[in-house]
Amino acid sequence: MIGFRLALLLLLVPIAIALNVFGFVVYKAMNPPKTQSEQHGYRGTGMVLLQEPKAKAAALAENTIPASVPYAGDEGEKAGTVYENVKVLGDVNVGEFTRLMVSMTKWVAADQGCAACHNTANFADDSLYTKIVARRMLQMVQHINSDWTKHVGETGVTCFTCHRGKLVPPHVWFSDPGPAQAGGSAQMPAGKNHPSIAAGGSALPFDPFTPFLEQDGEIRVASKTALQTGNPQSIKQAQWTYALMMSFSKSLGVNCNFCHNTRSFYSWTDSPPQRVTAWHGIRMVRELNRNYLIPLRDKLPANRLGPAVGDAPKVYCATCHNGVSKPLLGISMLKDFPELKARSLQHSDAR
Repeated sequence: MIGFRLALLLLLVPIAIALNVFGFVVYKAMNPPKTQSEQHGYRGTGMVLLQEPKAKAAALAENTIPASVPYAGDEGEKAGTVYENVKVLGDVNVGEFTRLMVSMTKWVAADQGCAACHNTANFADDSLYTKIVARRMLQMVQHINSDWTKHVGETGVTCFTCHRGKLVPPHVWFSDPGPAQAGGSAQMPAGKNHPSIAAGGSALPFDPFTPFLEQDGEIRVASKTALQTGNPQSIKQAQWTYALMMSFSKSLGVNCNFCHNTRSFYSWTDSPPQRVTAWHGIRMVRELNRNYLIPLRDKLPANRLGPAVGDAPKVYCATCHNGVSKPLLGISMLKDFPELKARSLQHSDAR
């Protein structure tokens, strides 16, 4: 009798689990996430933004800014004359220099404090790689705020825009070699039929960033001409483009028509202004990766590099946007830190 009951129990438990899973799937199918729609362009053109309230609330919570220490003014001795080895902010007065260092600690190393970048026994020492990287990142921030206003506008960026209190920004990318593949005729080019995290779990190319946000790959889906008249675009190229666009959508928490008119995706005249802003953003990201991030790979320890040999962490849309169309909901921190727009030493290689 005991054996019969045990056998019955072993039979019924998997059935009960299966029924619960089936019920959950049916429930989710019958009760999809509620979405909110907002007209974003001319009626009848499909220009409607769709957002899930829960996802929107989570994104809002992650894009709150910390309180700023009051501005210290521009009077007093310069940091470069008081402290040793100040290569980037030497023309900032001591009070404001100290204020910025305190703020950067909160923005970048909330848990580690000053010791994250400095030898606290000798602040002028350059032995920690994090100090070398931080110095170059300061130059990058100044460069963005001074030379890429066609993308960041007057809102600008600070260290907090990307780091959010973490020593390593939550959203960076590495070149992705993808899963192991068979060779010859069994090979799966571009990782087709493998879920791509960058492309929202779809079976699209899993690394759209390397060809488009490091290299100058053509971001194209279709040509205006037929094959016989020299159509240079391929289905494979369209797949890479779709993977990149899906990463954009996820990074900004928007759908396609935030930048495009679905009546005619390729038409610039029918597109909203955000498409021009995004065009400049793509080129900004390429330039930052090439001139600031990738050259730092020789300064980074092995645990900060990617799976490919010598591959440094790089930036993409999510690095700044973090799920919203305007980083930090469009609130400017730059106005409280004017030295982050200074141009004095931004183009020198002060590492």
